Amino acid sequence: MHEAYEVTHLLNASVQIETIAAYDGNLLLGTRQGHLLMYSLLMNKDTQKYELKMIRYCKNFSKKPIQQIEVIAEDRLLLCLTDNVLSSYDMNGLNFPLVKTFSDTKGASLFALDNKSATSMTGESNTIVHLCVAVRRKLQLYYGKNGEFKKHIFDFTIPDVPKVMALGQQYLCVGFKGEYTFFDLSSHNSTDLFPPSSSKSLDPTIAKYSETSFLLGRDNTSVLVEEAKKKSSEIKKTVKRIDDPTISKYSESSFLLGRDNTSGEVEDAKQETVEIKKTIKWTDAPLAVVWDEPFILGLLQDTVVVQTVEPPLFIQTFVELNKARLMYRCKRGLIFVSSVGQVWCLTSVDITKQRKQLLKDKHFQIAIDLMKLSDSSPEEKKQTIDSIQMLHALDLFDSKQYSQSMKEFIKLKTDPAEVIKLIPELDNKFEGKENVLKGKDLENALNALIEYLVELRFQIGTNTEGSSKSESNQRNVAQQLELIDTTLLKCYLQTNDAFVAPLLRLNNCRLEEAEKTLHQHGKHSELIILYQTKGQHTKALQLLREQASQPDSSLKGYHRTKNYLQHLGAEHLNLIFKFSDWILKEHPEEGLKIFTEDIVEVENLPRPKVLDFLLREHDTLVIPYLEHVIHTWNDTHDLFHDALINMYREKITDKKANCTEEELQHIKSKLVAFLEKSSHYTPERVILHFPNDTLFEERAVILGKLGRHEQALAIYVQILGDVDRAIRYCDNVWTRNDKTVDVYVTLMRILVNPEQNNSLTGPLATVPRHPKASTPDLETALSILEKHADKISPIKALSVLPDSVPLARLSSFLESALQTQLTMKRRTQVLKGLLYAEHTQVQEMKQFHESKSIVINDYNVCPVCKKRFGNQSAFVRYPSGDIVHYSCKLDK
Repeated sequence: MHEAYEVTHLLNASVQIETIAAYDGNLLLGTRQGHLLMYSLLMNKDTQKYELKMIRYCKNFSKKPIQQIEVIAEDRLLLCLTDNVLSSYDMNGLNFPLVKTFSDTKGASLFALDNKSATSMTGESNTIVHLCVAVRRKLQLYYGKNGEFKKHIFDFTIPDVPKVMALGQQYLCVGFKGEYTFFDLSSHNSTDLFPPSSSKSLDPTIAKYSETSFLLGRDNTSVLVEEAKKKSSEIKKTVKRIDDPTISKYSESSFLLGRDNTSGEVEDAKQETVEIKKTIKWTDAPLAVVWDEPFILGLLQDTVVVQTVEPPLFIQTFVELNKARLMYRCKRGLIFVSSVGQVWCLTSVDITKQRKQLLKDKHFQIAIDLMKLSDSSPEEKKQTIDSIQMLHALDLFDSKQYSQSMKEFIKLKTDPAEVIKLIPELDNKFEGKENVLKGKDLENALNALIEYLVELRFQIGTNTEGSSKSESNQRNVAQQLELIDTTLLKCYLQTNDAFVAPLLRLNNCRLEEAEKTLHQHGKHSELIILYQTKGQHTKALQLLREQASQPDSSLKGYHRTKNYLQHLGAEHLNLIFKFSDWILKEHPEEGLKIFTEDIVEVENLPRPKVLDFLLREHDTLVIPYLEHVIHTWNDTHDLFHDALINMYREKITDKKANCTEEELQHIKSKLVAFLEKSSHYTPERVILHFPNDTLFEERAVILGKLGRHEQALAIYVQILGDVDRAIRYCDNVWTRNDKTVDVYVTLMRILVNPEQNNSLTGPLATVPRHPKASTPDLETALSILEKHADKISPIKALSVLPDSVPLARLSSFLESALQTQLTMKRRTQVLKGLLYAEHTQVQEMKQFHESKSIVINDYNVCPVCKKRFGNQSAFVRYPSGDIVHYSCKLDK
């Protein structure tokens, strides 16, 4: 059994002890005869036992029994309740001379004291004393400082005479015969708790546990209650409203507050005064209870029992304390116990000795609490407590309390490598090792370890966020994250593999170890994520290629490979070419999306290199690729426009191509439309590759781009025999605002004099002419002349027509031409008049400004540089009249 205290019999008194108090190793006894005795507790060096040495004995202290005594050691004051009056006495005087009698306390039965040390603004240390005195059915409150007491203006009215009291931080706890009550020292409200006994036959007991908590006796238990934290008001409901903001009382605890278009019912939140935290059981109802951290001592019939609150453990029992009825804590580890005629003391056993026994009994928390109270240096305390906590954590793990164990490791900031070693199953070479976990134990341990590692990871991230660390620290953090995430990977694979993929994307796992683990579990999809985050793209793509043909694989098919390649980017272009090859062969249309998808990485690939790759390896996909580049991405580079024209041409002229007539006509129409629409190809380069014996319409379009309109029109008329197409050609040239070219006159000349046209030279001269082109077509020429009279020069038109054309036939054209010329003449005259008027206006403005003079003398100063104008100064005059140096005009 653990021994926390040793008991020593100190005194057989010749007087009847009524009350006791103690401070600094001194004991005061108040007797029924009114005597006051003061002893000092000493250690006998010979017997190694404690003894009492009397230092004062005041026989005439009071004529009445001494009911209660307390000491304010810092102020050297003794408070004594005798003859139902409270008085203060000087501890320094020989016979405790009277200092003050609290005149308002006549009829007092009990008082409670609370001392607090405080430091003033000047740095002076003072003792603040709060005093409560029970006078009949009133509770009087006093405030004391430097030995002086002032009564509070407010008194509590109580229903009965109290049996016991204790002062806390905010509340005064009072025990009556029938119940316990909490009095709020600030709001003056009271709250009834519970009776000290179900039969109301037991007296109440109160022991102060902390500034905000008390141990209250109830039957055979002590109930630990704590002052509850205050809660704010809460909104219960809102009602729509349209009038101005208002405040209305709704009930004694709620109000209606107007806000915007609503009224909200606001009610005081229900406030619990205390919270019950713990219940400590005794074998019998205790007469008195004291808290001597970390132990709670209960004085039962002739017995003192020692227990702990957290964890709740029975520690020790002291028997044969005959008729003991009083117990008083002097200081940590020293408690006095008294009967009417005897006195004992309980002294703490050496903490080192206690700690050894506690660790042997695996009572780690008590050992830690005791170590905190020891006189060791802070460094020694921390070192010892850390070692105890480590033993505690390991014991919790061995006891299969894995979650609690991990929480202790977090507090200790234990090296995660040491924690991970506790679960040998996470080591790939754990076969044959001892303490192997299985089944539910393994699952619980892994889940607890996951919580530990996640929390540790969060702490590392919080500590490093926004802080500048040295290179060595950053390396250490990176190594820790590697260990944590690699272990988490192993844990998730055995518990919940849904977390594996998100973990791998954090890119902290050790590559080789994670790769091996994922292979063992057949996690191919997760392997791809690992390779991708680690930049091992070749390994990833090889695995994707291998798994693509496996019917049961999660990576079956080409989709994952396609998606992977699309996000690699230009820096891995050769890798993209290498591993896209099999998709382009097996699934050409989908494979082409590797180079055409609307993804940033795909759009930023070097297009000339992609074009070269497709030309070399997959020429059938060149046309759709170029069409996407030009029509979807709107690329204007002449390389792609020239290449698309050449690919269309080759497709049409390639006799080996297995194309139907319909397909060829479709390609031809696309070629002609592209030649007409695009302005980004180089016609002089493209035309060199066109054959001379076919594709005449396409050649005509290119010639038009080169400005060789006569040749283009000759092809339309003389080779293709398509006069309508030739007329549309002229219309297009005119629409493009190329009005300096007499294309209509050129067309008329070709129609009227086909034999004299020599524009088709070279290889085109030998091309057979269309039958319609062998004879002059005067009617068509005249029709063009009439329809487009406003676009044709009359002189040039008449020069190409034969003299045999009747003048009446030309009357419509000539009238239109003359009207056009007259309109132009009138427009020119109007424009001339406007220009002359503008010129005259400018001249007048010039004369006006030149007529103004400026006088500059020695007193004129430049407003910018504040200097005078010299004889040689160049200056500028602004419309506002300001004059500045020429060099200052920019600053102005």
